[in-house]
Amino acid sequence: MRWSTDGVLASLSYHYYRSLLRACARGPSLADGEKLHATLLKNGLSASPDSFIHNALLHMYAMCGTTSSARLVFDQIPLTHRDTVDWTTLMGCYSRNGMPHDALHLFLDMQGEGVQPDEVTMVCFFNACSRLGDVMCGLQGHPCMIKRGLPFTVTASNAAMDMYAKCGRMADASRVFDEMSERSVVSWTVILAGVVKWEGVENGRILFDEMPERNEVAWTVMIEGYVASGFHREAMWLLGDMILSLCLELNHVTLCSLLSACARSGDLMMGRWVHVYVLKIMDTEMNLMVGTALVDMYAKCGRVEAAYRVFKGMSRRNVVAWNAILSGLAMHGQGIAVVELFSQMKAETQPDDVTFVAILSACSHSGLVDEGRQYFHDLGPVYGIRPKIEHYACLVDLLGRAGRLEEAEALVRKMPILPNEVLLGSLLASCSLHGKLQLGESLLQELVQINPLNTEYHFLMSNMYAMAGKRDEADSLRLALKKRGIRKAPGISCIHVGGQVHQFSAGDKSHPRTQEVYLMLDEMIRRLRLAGYVSNTASQVFSVSESGSHNVDEQEEEEQLLFSHSEKLALSFGLISTRPCAPLHIFKNLRICQDCHFAIKLVSDIYRREIVIRDRNRFHCFKQGSCSCSDYW
Repeated sequence: MRWSTDGVLASLSYHYYRSLLRACARGPSLADGEKLHATLLKNGLSASPDSFIHNALLHMYAMCGTTSSARLVFDQIPLTHRDTVDWTTLMGCYSRNGMPHDALHLFLDMQGEGVQPDEVTMVCFFNACSRLGDVMCGLQGHPCMIKRGLPFTVTASNAAMDMYAKCGRMADASRVFDEMSERSVVSWTVILAGVVKWEGVENGRILFDEMPERNEVAWTVMIEGYVASGFHREAMWLLGDMILSLCLELNHVTLCSLLSACARSGDLMMGRWVHVYVLKIMDTEMNLMVGTALVDMYAKCGRVEAAYRVFKGMSRRNVVAWNAILSGLAMHGQGIAVVELFSQMKAETQPDDVTFVAILSACSHSGLVDEGRQYFHDLGPVYGIRPKIEHYACLVDLLGRAGRLEEAEALVRKMPILPNEVLLGSLLASCSLHGKLQLGESLLQELVQINPLNTEYHFLMSNMYAMAGKRDEADSLRLALKKRGIRKAPGISCIHVGGQVHQFSAGDKSHPRTQEVYLMLDEMIRRLRLAGYVSNTASQVFSVSESGSHNVDEQEEEEQLLFSHSEKLALSFGLISTRPCAPLHIFKNLRICQDCHFAIKLVSDIYRREIVIRDRNRFHCFKQGSCSCSDYW
């Protein structure tokens, strides 16, 4: 009788603890859940053959995002007791917490053990494929569901459609959407996001107007699309309609999404509007995520002083906020400021691996070789951080920019991890900067083996040949690429004037004010030459001639190509479209070339303008004939 009573008490205990663990999962409250787990271990309940306790623990850790603890509990469940829910719970935990590869591996293990997936399992599977952009793996999901007779519910169809849309397979996404007998607002929003991304904002707007119901996410997707495409006025109008239609305050997720879109596109006006809106609606203090997004937005829109003011005004700052301001300062070439601010950060919060990517990048762009080396060597011993490939890439870039190519190559060869494309590409760029042709040729061969489809490095190598006076080799490489139908990505520069984005490509003549732009360009070149400017035709990636001969006419043609680079056209438009002495902000998709860099330094002095250019790597602030990078980029 006593044994039976103990069994009843144990059963009550199981039920009690399961209820508490479910409450911690709903919270979620990891700290309380860990205390319950410790109590279970102490009382011996977790060793019970009753798998429900383990199920509850697994669910609690998964919902709290603690993947390592979730996996540990999962492994403690006997294989014969693991059901579909257990496998799916861990899959979802992996997928939500940035480990989609592990989620897919778990799905394969699940199939290997003969455990049948359910609809929720397939949703987790599609989500993992979506995060990876792995459409080939995702394509196996539909046949799997059909074969097992699983229902294509709204949730499952939405997940499949999201996977197709994120992978650019809009025909498949549309097919899923058309076949749905029932659609939710999420269904419409998923297809809308895909159309805006892959088919343009015009088509997206048509679909948006057809939506029977719109949630905050749908409005945000459409506004982000307008911002990213440079349709500033349309974005502002739609944002106003959104606030009136929803009759509610924008939440922090929407605000962060809008600020992220502004940061990517350089739309400062929209970013400032969001900032004013945040100041208007906040009761006591700014949301930490929104404050961090504002710091990031201002820094990436070229207003690092404003970014720093927002940062200093934040009542709470976590490591993400610190990383945002450090990365922003690094992007603007303020390496010394980053070093000084880092000493303040250590007194307030623990730096992480992202922190040191920002610091090493700042040292690289500011020539702080000794400081950068020391930070790298302190990663493990002082901060307990194992160096990642990103840290090695920053150090290689730092040494390469400083001309220490032998030391940089030695570091690459003795790394405990295999070098990737970014790291070797950075070293190749340093070879180009310092004329190390032989090492560059060797690196090109390695890069081709890693990614034969990326031809950017061939263009860089051709430029190296040209600058070394080896025109035949440069032309030979160019012609080989031409035969393969490969062209260099065109340079595109954007400038915001009058609330509108004006875009220029190299040699562009499509702008409504083209004639005025080129007249200004001619005048600008004339004044540049009077100030001592001589075109640097060696900075051209390719020569014009199809043959090996280069005459005077071809030299002049090369000069004309240099004069019509996209940033020079955007600059000319800015000079004729803004008041005298107004600062100009230009955003470019490629790295600024040496000729444009030198020319724009002179322009800043001649026209008494502050000119800020954000290229692919960093910001250049030109003022009074000098650049913030100190010609070190």
